[in-house]
Amino acid sequence: MSFDLCPLTFDADALTRDELKRFGLILHQPKDGYRFTLDPLLLCDFSGACAEQTIADLGAGSGVMALVLARMAPQARVTAFEQDAGAAGLAVENACQNGLAERVTVLHEDVLHIRGHLPVSSCDLVVSNPPYRKQGKGRLNFHPGRLAARHETTATLADFLAAAKYLVKPTGRICLVYHPDRLSDLLVAAAELKLTVLRLRMVHGTPEAEAKVFLVELAKGRRHGALQVLPPLIVRSDGQNYTAEVRKILLGT
Repeated sequence: MSFDLCPLTFDADALTRDELKRFGLILHQPKDGYRFTLDPLLLCDFSGACAEQTIADLGAGSGVMALVLARMAPQARVTAFEQDAGAAGLAVENACQNGLAERVTVLHEDVLHIRGHLPVSSCDLVVSNPPYRKQGKGRLNFHPGRLAARHETTATLADFLAAAKYLVKPTGRICLVYHPDRLSDLLVAAAELKLTVLRLRMVHGTPEAEAKVFLVELAKGRRHGALQVLPPLIVRSDGQNYTAEVRKILLGT
């Protein structure tokens, strides 16, 4: 189901207004519910989007990646899939408020059911920040939005990868941000789907800390070559201040 008009039913007192100055975006997010972190912004930067014509975002939340990518690739049409109706409606509102409603389409749809919406091999870039906890694993957050964002509720990692493979062109790319605990699962699932892992980068909170997430780029229909393991991305040099690289990702300077 898609939303054709900007919804105007949100309680302003239940939302926050957050600014992404580098991209000229204002994003409304729920005060109580899933809120985007640094991860999707790191993923957008990792994707290097610029000249793509068609982009898909699997699990869009309130729309941060879809909107940032629409700014990064000014000719692109972005289709954002989100299974939570409230988050999908808010993503539409954010697209409208930022003047991107004509290029960003939000579909209230589970990743398991994307095939009826876009043709096979139709996207230059597919991005996703999938839930990284397996069903029944880890501490559950019973707020519906947070639960679906962090735990696999319907679609599994393999389902996200299969959906991305269906959507991406043979010349296109798939970019994900995921948790290091699931790296082996991702590599196994990618191999089973005959997806080639092209690049991998670990993200560390500080130079001494273990990796908190990783960024990965995959493709389909390509011969397996040497995997490019990039230098680690350090978020904070001293535990408090962002590194120069992260400041550039956030502010462009």
